[in-house]
Amino acid sequence: MTSITLSELTDQIQQTIRLSFNSTVWIRAEISELRENSGGHCYLELIEKDSDSDTLLAKTKATIWASTYRMLKPYFESSTGQTLRSGLNVLVAVSVEFHGVYGFSLIIRDIDPTFTIGEMAARRMQIIRQLEEDGIADMNKQLRFPQLPQRLAIISSPTAAGYGDFCDQLNNDSSHFAFSKKLFPAVMQGEQAESSIISALEKIFENIELFDVVVIIRGGGATTDLACFDSYELALNCAQFPLPIIAGIGHQRDISILDMVAHTSVKTPTAAAEFLIYQLQQTEKYTVDILSDILNQVKNRIEIENRLVDQMQMRIKQTLRGWVMQKTHLLDKQKNRFQSSLRMQLVRQNNKLLLLEKNIETHSPAFLLKHGYTITTLNGKRITSAKQVKQGDKIRTFVVDGDFGSEITSNS
Repeated sequence: MTSITLSELTDQIQQTIRLSFNSTVWIRAEISELRENSGGHCYLELIEKDSDSDTLLAKTKATIWASTYRMLKPYFESSTGQTLRSGLNVLVAVSVEFHGVYGFSLIIRDIDPTFTIGEMAARRMQIIRQLEEDGIADMNKQLRFPQLPQRLAIISSPTAAGYGDFCDQLNNDSSHFAFSKKLFPAVMQGEQAESSIISALEKIFENIELFDVVVIIRGGGATTDLACFDSYELALNCAQFPLPIIAGIGHQRDISILDMVAHTSVKTPTAAAEFLIYQLQQTEKYTVDILSDILNQVKNRIEIENRLVDQMQMRIKQTLRGWVMQKTHLLDKQKNRFQSSLRMQLVRQNNKLLLLEKNIETHSPAFLLKHGYTITTLNGKRITSAKQVKQGDKIRTFVVDGDFGSEITSNS
């Protein structure tokens, strides 16, 4: 009987595998285990299950060497938005290897992220990256939300149950806030939805001063029904729209690109109405709190000012009392000074009058005549010089007890 050694058998198996799988092979599998070691290598266990019974059909080990893993991991995660982990279905390019000691294994060389997330999801990620690269992904989110969002521009199908739920929630809320609602009808699914919603946004923009916010609502549906909300053009228009947009277009599991770029995203049309009501309730509460604080501040200020007024009045009274006493004392001093000064003035003036009277008296003609002086006149004018008369002039001389006439006989 012919026999071979174990190593010869493993060598033949290795050669057969090399001949049969001389290039990489793309395989579909699920990652059941994944671990990284300190050297940067990634070790996986790949499995395949029966889609009906979940029975395990195949299982093998796989390795991604560190040099490859450093590139594949960030590439996969940036493309899918998910971490490379167990439980994911993947499409990987592998080289098939067999070692006499370590046995059968797969070396992963490449990975196709589009298989994991599907073509639609891959397109979504591409649009999201484009919006981020364009710098507009968060533009609508950065708008200041109005404190009183009561003037609503609504984009919806007029016959949609979601639109009715939205209006009922606003109309029947116990808070009884008043809302002004204007419907801009649009197709909310299918091929025409994208252009229809953009057209509605353009109509709103024409009268933008009439509205506070835009509400885009639609009930939930299949993922394919909501595909229009993953449009780049629609996201572009919504992201750059100058009014905050509230998106309520599906259930929580349906997160669209529109949800991502809208100012606020809620899971249903009813939730959109509840959000608006909540905003008004918060504004009302804030306003009441502010008014209450202002009222308390006014009361406190009035009390403080009343105390200040009382203190001011007391100080004014004290100041006036002191001022009056001071001025009264000053007036008394001034009065005494004035009286003394007046008396001195009267004395001085009286002395001046007496002196003047004496001076006048000593210089009067009567005083001079009384003391032996005479006054001589020519034609009624007093003679003060011999040159004023000539021979033959008739002069008159006045003495204390009378007068007499003379004639000039010579003038030398």
